Amino acid sequence: MLRCGLACERCRWILPLLLLCAIVFDIIALTGRGWLQSSTHVQTSSLWWRCSDEQGGTGSSAEGCQSLMEYAWGRASVAMLFCGFIILIICFILSFFALCGPQMLVFLRVIGGLLALAAVFQIISLVIYPVKYTQTFNLHDNPAVTYIYNWAYGFGWAATIILIGCAFFFCCLPNYEDDLLGNAKPRYFYTSA
Repeated sequence: MLRCGLACERCRWILPLLLLCAIVFDIIALTGRGWLQSSTHVQTSSLWWRCSDEQGGTGSSAEGCQSLMEYAWGRASVAMLFCGFIILIICFILSFFALCGPQMLVFLRVIGGLLALAAVFQIISLVIYPVKYTQTFNLHDNPAVTYIYNWAYGFGWAATIILIGCAFFFCCLPNYEDDLLGNAKPRYFYTSA
């Protein structure tokens, strides 16, 4: 790494911290009310329900909300995002063990593969939801109303992008085993002649 002190053995805890950020983003996406909002503020949706109220309500039918779990695509979206979230938590826990000692470095590629699988699950969920939601509720029928996929949906994509990046780094880390363990000789960008 760089001579100014950015050494692998000191920076290896950045990846678990990134996984923790992805966990927080997934929790926001799973519980957030702002998946979709109309420009006229008469409809808002979460991953779980669709309401005709600007604040989104609590999801109860008494407030005019409709559960998206009535639809197969709604259940599939939740299941895929939740499966990706569970795999992410498992990888977060495994990353601490994998980065603790030299005998555990073999698990880094396994963690990378699991993170790639979690990213695939989440991408499928984040693609199914807008496509099927738009088809089911005919969002294009009224051209005067624009529907915006909002902040909670964006947190789902942010978590997925972090998963893709972390999967890449976890798969590449075993190539730098000596750097991780602090056994590598320092490499400088230039040497004096």
